[in-house]
Amino acid sequence: MPQEPVHLFRYKIIIRFMRSKFHGLLLAGAALVLLSGCYATLKNEIQQPGEALIPVRYAYPEFKDDMDFDSLLQAIEKNTEYLNRLNPETLFTYGPHQYSCRQVLESQKFFGELIRQYRDQADELNRQVRKHFLVYRATGFKGDRKVLFTGYFEPVYEGSLTADDVFRYPLYGQPDDLIKIDLSLFRDEFKGKSIVARIKGTEVLPYYARKEIETDRVLDGRGLELVWLKDPVDLSYLQIQGSGRIKLPDGSILTLGYQAANGRPFKSIGRYLMDRGFLKKEELSMQSIRRFLTEHPEMVREILDSDPSYVFFRERDNGPYGNINVPLTAGRSIALDSYLFPKGALGFILCRKPMIDEKEEVGQWVDFSRFVLNQDTGGAIRGAHRADIFWGTGDQAGLEAGQMKNEGKLYILIKKP
Repeated sequence: MPQEPVHLFRYKIIIRFMRSKFHGLLLAGAALVLLSGCYATLKNEIQQPGEALIPVRYAYPEFKDDMDFDSLLQAIEKNTEYLNRLNPETLFTYGPHQYSCRQVLESQKFFGELIRQYRDQADELNRQVRKHFLVYRATGFKGDRKVLFTGYFEPVYEGSLTADDVFRYPLYGQPDDLIKIDLSLFRDEFKGKSIVARIKGTEVLPYYARKEIETDRVLDGRGLELVWLKDPVDLSYLQIQGSGRIKLPDGSILTLGYQAANGRPFKSIGRYLMDRGFLKKEELSMQSIRRFLTEHPEMVREILDSDPSYVFFRERDNGPYGNINVPLTAGRSIALDSYLFPKGALGFILCRKPMIDEKEEVGQWVDFSRFVLNQDTGGAIRGAHRADIFWGTGDQAGLEAGQMKNEGKLYILIKKP
């Protein structure tokens, strides 16, 4: 008999798995949370796109921008590349309303025209935005309308294309046995949900966790190594950021971008250190975590393995790229929950940012506001109360992004019909 195509074989296995394991909606939901890497949600947490944004009727923010407008126009230009790839009738959900891709594209082109015309007239630009745009506000956690803003960046680390006594920690490309299963194919209740898995015989199993990959080295010998790094903490931070640049011994730069994840739930190593009493909440930052790991090398493997999530990379010509596959713009690109918020949306944020002093510590916090574009997402960015700002590339961006953690306000804008 002719051999079945692999995709049909996998499909039958998945169906058998779903039938045998998912007895009832409650068990299905529990399995989904376990396998998909999603955090268990509280009953009052925002769970649907229609609840993530609410229209603003009167209390508009003052649309003032603290950055140069060239960067904003650049981000809008990249955004239109994404929108132009879509069917013009593709619908985006803005809270209780929906808009077509054509409307979103026209809205952002019009916004770009306003910026060019009124870039040197702050008060008039504010007036024009209020006049021509509908404004929606993120509902936040449990509807309190507060959004926690954090920062991420593109790190630059030393690495090598070959392993030696210095460069001993491999960064992998995506394995061919990692598959993503769209659960909406099986039940309407699972619309927008998926799991990442591997197939072993007739079983569908969660993909390998970080400990299995990095400590047990289950992927060794498969030719998946893209580059070797000299510090496992660099490897972990690179995965948290989702992209990075590797400086090779000959001085050349290897640019890496996100390709896939193992589907395991992201667990913050900062939270692990807090729960163990090693760091206090008020002193928690990327810098304090790295400092602790440097001072306690005997604990590095235990702490890193406490996060089962793992990111696989691929080489990119440039970047970094967000989840809409366009280059990110420092200070203008943000990451939101891609299930709750419309991809590529024009936004506006008000928050406080850290100012780093000569000791590489936060000297003060200052208020800021600016227009942004929703061009990315992240494993830890879940819910209507979370937003991550892309800070840029290199050490300075890392210092500021690592300290960024403050509540603020998030708005999403679209031109009035």
